[in-house]
Amino acid sequence: MRERVIGIDAGGTMTKAALFDSAGKELACERRPNRMLFPKAGCTERDPEAMWEAAAKAVHSLLEITGTDAADVAAVSVSGYGSGIYVVDQAGRVVRPGVVSTDSRAADVVEAWRGEGRLDRNEPRIQQRIWPGQAITLMAWLQAHEPETFDNTATVLMCKDFLRMRLCGDRSTDPTDAGIAGFIDVNTSDYSEAMLDDLGLAAWRPKLPPIRPSVEVAGAISRDASVATGLKEGTPVVRGVVDVVGSSLASGVIEPHQMSMVAGTFSINSTLHKAPRLSVMPFLQMPYPIEGWILATEGSATSASNFEWFCRNVLDGEAARAVASGRSIYDVCNDLVDDALARDNDILFLPYLFGSPDGAPAGLIGMQASNNLGDLIRAIFEGVAFAHRTDIERLLSGSDAAQPTSIRLAGGASRSRVWGQLFADALGLPIEVTDGSELGARGAAICAAVAVGLHGSVRGAVGNMVRVTSRFEPDLQRHDFYGRKYRRFRETSMALGTLSAAR
Repeated sequence: MRERVIGIDAGGTMTKAALFDSAGKELACERRPNRMLFPKAGCTERDPEAMWEAAAKAVHSLLEITGTDAADVAAVSVSGYGSGIYVVDQAGRVVRPGVVSTDSRAADVVEAWRGEGRLDRNEPRIQQRIWPGQAITLMAWLQAHEPETFDNTATVLMCKDFLRMRLCGDRSTDPTDAGIAGFIDVNTSDYSEAMLDDLGLAAWRPKLPPIRPSVEVAGAISRDASVATGLKEGTPVVRGVVDVVGSSLASGVIEPHQMSMVAGTFSINSTLHKAPRLSVMPFLQMPYPIEGWILATEGSATSASNFEWFCRNVLDGEAARAVASGRSIYDVCNDLVDDALARDNDILFLPYLFGSPDGAPAGLIGMQASNNLGDLIRAIFEGVAFAHRTDIERLLSGSDAAQPTSIRLAGGASRSRVWGQLFADALGLPIEVTDGSELGARGAAICAAVAVGLHGSVRGAVGNMVRVTSRFEPDLQRHDFYGRKYRRFRETSMALGTLSAAR
């Protein structure tokens, strides 16, 4: 019986393909880098065909290294980062490079809409905030600055949707990606015609893809895709979900008392609701592939990517020594932080290398001659935890906020037991980590397994394909300590933001 499924996840830095059995065991994962393009300041792009080639090679290699007969693959599905924009012509050819959601070229569009009162009118229509890297904002920018792109575009797609089109020819999107793109009224999962009209985007409406269920067979592997990937022609291709939702599913988040927290390239913190949140407008909001549930998300570029930058630019010597001794730089850093936690440490790290909610610059503050490398890395771990706490405080504010009793942690930080405990202490809630290394791909695989009948429902698939492997309980004394340090962190961040604005 065909009981293996493949999930593909196109993230910010890597495209991954992972093979799972029907019980959720990750049999193998292959990764290929995504090359970012920076044509101008504030512009972040990607070659869509290079991303497709990376995905195809990852799948092909996955089948080879596992010795998997392509006939044993029951289905494949896709996940990818949300928003940004990909545009293709009538023949499916790429019209221009894909725009990544970290792009800020349309910041002036957002500010113009703010001044005209359009944000106040339209954010309630789509139940989330409007931001520069969102698809609707980029559509306005392209319409104004690249009219030839608008003229040549037949279909607007999201990241995962482009990959699925290359797999099977299907041109559609799902409610999760349509939500993050800003296209829909989250209550109905249908396009907000009022928003499109008010933002001057009505001319794009014929170019927007149909919205179809996430957990549904959208097509079958084409002959060309079979050659590129090694998958059998005719293998079912399932529509899939945006990575925020994929990671939440793969973390086992199916109840309102659970929070999903991704500590990776971005800080992404999400809770489930029976209706869209309105008392405090979330950064993102989208339908969840369990009927009747909505996922509300707060996030920022203030997470573990700051630590990765520090490793690349400061710890290259330490990394070389770690490899020579048969260890990773992350093992070494965990040991250094573990040791540093036994000492007093007043150092604050502001994790704003990639942007700040307060306008403050990134930096280490409060260092003394007696401090060592472990103290600095500890401060980085703490600063990232504090930034998540800032996002979470907004997520859990308002009359319609969730009341989670535990947090499911994913992303690079989830692989550090030291960081897991530090998150529990800083946030005051138990932290749980699930099995597997690639949660976006696992979320896609869950969709694939349900769509072809390996499991009867998404809830049932999550129950069978996701397992908690570790749990960190908060230390109440440490939580009290981190409460005081967090207040200094916020005061410092806001003060430096004020100083930066006055320059």
